[in-house]
Amino acid sequence: MKKSEQPTLNHATRGWQGGFWSLIATQFQTAFNDNAVKFLVIYIIVAMNFPNQFRDRLILLVGALFALPFIFFSMTGGYFADRYSKRSVTIGTKLLELGVMAFTITGLYLHNLPMECASVFLISMEAALFGPSKYGLLPELLPENRLSWGNGIIELGTFVASISATMAAGIMAERYRGHEAIAGFLLLGFTCVGLLTSFGISRLPAADSHRIFRWNPLGELASQIKTIYADAVLFWSVIGNTYLWFLAALLQFTIVVYGHDVLHIDDTRTSYLQAAVGIGIGLGSVAAGYLSRGKIEMGLIPIGALGMTVFGALLYFSQPAEALAGWVNSVAFHQGNSMATKLGTLTVTAVRLRIPDLSLLGFFGGFFAVPLNAMIQHRPRPEQKGGVIAVANLLSFVGVFLAAGAYYLFSDGFHQTPAGVFLDGAILTLVTTTVSIYLLRDSLLHFVRRS
Repeated sequence: MKKSEQPTLNHATRGWQGGFWSLIATQFQTAFNDNAVKFLVIYIIVAMNFPNQFRDRLILLVGALFALPFIFFSMTGGYFADRYSKRSVTIGTKLLELGVMAFTITGLYLHNLPMECASVFLISMEAALFGPSKYGLLPELLPENRLSWGNGIIELGTFVASISATMAAGIMAERYRGHEAIAGFLLLGFTCVGLLTSFGISRLPAADSHRIFRWNPLGELASQIKTIYADAVLFWSVIGNTYLWFLAALLQFTIVVYGHDVLHIDDTRTSYLQAAVGIGIGLGSVAAGYLSRGKIEMGLIPIGALGMTVFGALLYFSQPAEALAGWVNSVAFHQGNSMATKLGTLTVTAVRLRIPDLSLLGFFGGFFAVPLNAMIQHRPRPEQKGGVIAVANLLSFVGVFLAAGAYYLFSDGFHQTPAGVFLDGAILTLVTTTVSIYLLRDSLLHFVRRS
């Protein structure tokens, strides 16, 4: 049988709902555990009271350890996604996660920071192997006119999971301080739930059961990049997706330091700022899915980029939150504990002053993300989807890795405040906005007229 003749699901006669929602549940659990482990380790590092510069480098190291597996293992995940049933690959990664969580619990129990950091790398490796199958399943499970909607749902689930995990990590870091292994056992239980939901994904044939594994990863990467570059629409979609992940990671690093150093709030309240971005992205993704009206609506991309630019800049120009937090901290120091307690609500107000901007920045990020993801899944031929999605995953985490370096450059090299880093991100996004409007001007005009 030729590759192009591989059997596929007939969406007109076979139901997709059960398999799709099982995938959403499995992806939710995976994203939750990935981010919970990552931020639990970050909050453990923050609580150790290292000198600020050393602490920031450790936080960036955790970010790099989270990103590197996607660079190292995404191509392997792409091979598995094409060579085997994506359902089988998904179940296999859940079994692998059981072992990773056992290692994580051991590191937390021993209070061994190197093992805890290694846990971030290992949980991210499992996610990298799962990623191409996760996104490759969408066009196999869904009718084509549901693809944008499905991407909106999976992005909503992913970011709600990520933000829930960030908040949960902050709460667990405080509640179980000194006994973080308890948090590890809770996450292990959640992994078992994800394993159960993975069995509900529809049974699907392999896209290319004759594909041969290439032991030269650079050769495989070059081959897939050549495939992507040959399709201009696909190429720019991958570039745009990479930038979005870069910006999201840069915001994550900045928010953690902003909450601790500027607002002087605890881990739980810092996680509220992260939640504002994630919930905004999730809601924006769902809105984009519905606004697409059964097609891939590229006109949403320039609108999303413009919104991210505007509300990213407002994070810099809306200075009252920073000033108010500094005043609260100064007065509390001079007036004593009773005054500090009375002024605590003002610090919370300072956090809230940033939440609308962060939420709307995330909302427009959802507009930016959904059509890009749908295009990356739709454009390649069936036997190429796993490899192409693997490269998109790899490059997105190259973006995350570069974000760690960019944050270090802006904060240490240029001595920027966290608010200044927000502005740097807005300036970079302005460039992205200009390019997207130029490239997609026809799609943008068509969308505006239709709306």
